Amino acid sequence: MNLKKQIEELKKSDPFADPDHATDNAAVDTDVREQVGHDTIEAEIKDLQRRLQDIEIAVQKIRKGKYGMCERCGKEIPLPRLKILPEARYCVDCEQKLRR
Repeated sequence: MNLKKQIEELKKSDPFADPDHATDNAAVDTDVREQVGHDTIEAEIKDLQRRLQDIEIAVQKIRKGKYGMCERCGKEIPLPRLKILPEARYCVDCEQKLRR
């Protein structure tokens, strides 16, 4: 399944997507479950959107002949990393520095 389709499916399964959600008088435990479900779906959507953006950037880099180069240090990203994460924007060292 492609990322855009996954995002759309997640949006449809969001408990808050139900138009009756705001007007129903559900029990408190149901409201809590719906809130947790909504928060989880939002986090998944955000992650998929970030990955989709990274893939779009990688495609632009391919077109410009700059694919596989670290955006931070400019060094070549090792092929094993690109095989695991084709949309990688940084080499492992720079990725670790950014996450600190």
